[in-house]
Amino acid sequence: MTSATLQLATDLIARPSITPDDAGCQAMLIERLTAIGFECETMVFDDVTNLWARRGRAAPVLAFAGHTDVVPPGPLEQWHSDPFVPEIRDGNLFGRGAADMKSSIAAMVTACERFVAQHAQHQGSIALLITSDEEGIATNGTVKVIEVLEARGEKIDWALIGEPSSLAHVGDVVKNGRRGSIGAKLIINGVQGHVAYPHKVDNPIHRAMPALHDLARHEWDPGNSFFPPTSLQISNINSGTGAHNVVPAHAEVWFNLRYSTEIDAKQIIETTRVILDKHELDYDINWSVSGYPFLTPEGELVEAARQAIKQHTGHAPALETTGGTSDGRFIAPTGAQVLELGPVNETIHKLNEHVNVKELDLLSDIYHSILENLLS
Repeated sequence: MTSATLQLATDLIARPSITPDDAGCQAMLIERLTAIGFECETMVFDDVTNLWARRGRAAPVLAFAGHTDVVPPGPLEQWHSDPFVPEIRDGNLFGRGAADMKSSIAAMVTACERFVAQHAQHQGSIALLITSDEEGIATNGTVKVIEVLEARGEKIDWALIGEPSSLAHVGDVVKNGRRGSIGAKLIINGVQGHVAYPHKVDNPIHRAMPALHDLARHEWDPGNSFFPPTSLQISNINSGTGAHNVVPAHAEVWFNLRYSTEIDAKQIIETTRVILDKHELDYDINWSVSGYPFLTPEGELVEAARQAIKQHTGHAPALETTGGTSDGRFIAPTGAQVLELGPVNETIHKLNEHVNVKELDLLSDIYHSILENLLS
């Protein structure tokens, strides 16, 4: 028999919600949530659809957070089945968004349905913050909803994000923080000319190399018990005119740092300036911060998740901060405790994305127990 969580996950996957298109997923959620007493508010910013659903007006607020948008499926001929026609094979549910993260959203909703049926007068409030702008540029999604909530004094105490955090089995890893991310576009200026007259040119590529070497080798910080040391990676180097006998006038370098709580963006920018200036470069640099580091140490949410996972799996989860960024970077600065707990992440963004069918109900059970631990 198809479980309620599996059925809802299947219905969501069947909607081709390639970012930032929600493709009607949130309307489906609103119908389910309204039926159990949630007040649902749709917030549209440009081409992005967001949902803020809340049941109850009192504190504390436990908010499930997630996204209905998915990345493009890639070459359709390389999928074993249509990515937007969910299919169960060998005990796995296949489809784009199965792991990232429509199964999590389905588990959130069914967990809420069961909890409300058992605790109609539960403590505090339950909320869902759902966006269609997580896989894209993330400028009109969770960040905008949080701005609205902050402006009207509506606070989230605990945020449980359904990102696929698990490695081998649901609940073996919970993300209790993320590194910050800061990127730079560096333009090194030189003097263009013929390669045969080196005294008349200033080669920006030659000038860039020693400085980039120093940046790449620099030890930014030692990390700490939760975060690895900050790391810099050069992602793009572009220069040249297309001719082998012309020294170009400019070299363009893009790099990114994933940084820990041991350092901040201002320190990174200043240290980079010192290194570049040491090499007497003529340069321009533009910085962009896509996320600040956040950490949820031991507390009510960590303990509630740990107990729930141990109850249903027999094992305690590992707490990690690895991986890229998530929408938790927008929620944590408000003072909320933030955790990420979701399916196995082995196939996210890959061809033939899938999740284990049996673990869908397990995830819903874990979410339900977290609700029990915090709001019953």
